[in-house]
Amino acid sequence: MKHHSGGGTKFNDEQMEWLRMIRDHIINSFHIERDDLESNPFDAKGGLGKMYKLFGDDMDNLINELNEVLAA
Repeated sequence: MKHHSGGGTKFNDEQMEWLRMIRDHIINSFHIERDDLESNPFDAKGGLGKMYKLFGDDMDNLINELNEVLAA
């Protein structure tokens, strides 16, 4: 997410919605893993497959970065 702050490419509205859901999950459970994307609230939005469709190969790096930033 660091490269998306300031100038350059921005996340679209749907990507931001996912990032907020992930943030909320991490706040409540202190981290997120791929398996978590197959449970509520992510499954209602398409689960792991949808996240991959939105973020592509950057998905795992994004999950790791969110875990580091939000758990600190």
